[in-house]
Amino acid sequence: MSKILVCGAGGFIGGHLIADLRRQGHTQLRAVDKKPLSEWYQRFDDVENSQLNLEHLADCEKAVEGCDVVYNLAADMGGMGFIELNKALCMLSVLINTHLLLAAKKFNVSRFFFSSSACVYNADKQRDPNVTALKEADAYPAMPEDGYGWEKLFSERMCRHFHEDYGMYVRQARFHNVYGPHGTWDGGREKAPAAICRKVIQAQVSGKHEIEIWGDGTRTRSFMYIDDCILGVQKIMNSDILDPINLGSSEMVSINQLVDIVENIAGLKLKRTYDLDAPKGVMGRNSDNTLIKKYLNWEPSIPLRQGLEKTYAWIYDEYMIREKMTQSAAR
Repeated sequence: MSKILVCGAGGFIGGHLIADLRRQGHTQLRAVDKKPLSEWYQRFDDVENSQLNLEHLADCEKAVEGCDVVYNLAADMGGMGFIELNKALCMLSVLINTHLLLAAKKFNVSRFFFSSSACVYNADKQRDPNVTALKEADAYPAMPEDGYGWEKLFSERMCRHFHEDYGMYVRQARFHNVYGPHGTWDGGREKAPAAICRKVIQAQVSGKHEIEIWGDGTRTRSFMYIDDCILGVQKIMNSDILDPINLGSSEMVSINQLVDIVENIAGLKLKRTYDLDAPKGVMGRNSDNTLIKKYLNWEPSIPLRQGLEKTYAWIYDEYMIREKMTQSAAR
């Protein structure tokens, strides 16, 4: 069996990919992340786990040597609050993909996957909450999300040219807001679904039935459950799709509607306040899935309500574990 490398395996999506590959029966797996192993969201003892900083070429070569397949899910990123306040840090992730491509070329990797983002899309196409779903061509002329979006767009071009100039097998997907269990839910890097779940849980546990929402709640997004993401990544990796392609749900909701769903799951109604000065991102963003349906006869389809129920339950358990630990430490 081919030896598979998952970069960013200590993170949310990378951890789920390793878990799924194990379920499929893959035994030759190498997992790499720059976080200490104790901080990985999912870690498996039957996998070759390594702590490496993939911003460095030498560490990329250590990671890639002996592997046939590389999934690059590594990046320094988070939700909108993190992206807007850490533009230089997000841009530095360009070193990860560049050095991984060089290492993949050096060791004749047979297949390479790069995880891009819907943040590459032209901001002028996203100025209305009732946004027309973004198709792949809407990335140009270029005006992506400052920092993080520019890094992803540049890395897409790098992948394209490694394919054109060196004949490398490269596949790329533009992720649209992935969410689910075993990911960041507090601390500043969490994305909207996890943040809303945490805030509703806090209100539920504390008895203070209030919630603060960033922005005015009218901005729109689509959110893809992690299971759809992991399946889509592998479908795209094994396809004939040469150009970056959307990987996202086409079920668009406003942030207010997202809160409605989580409130309903929790069985309570909260008083809402709106922080209009908080990081907010573009007015509207949704995934046009015309191309992925054409190429794969498939698209992400897990309903938002269904995915949020599982996400809420997991975050609730994690929240209560943390509460018990805090109370024990205070005694």
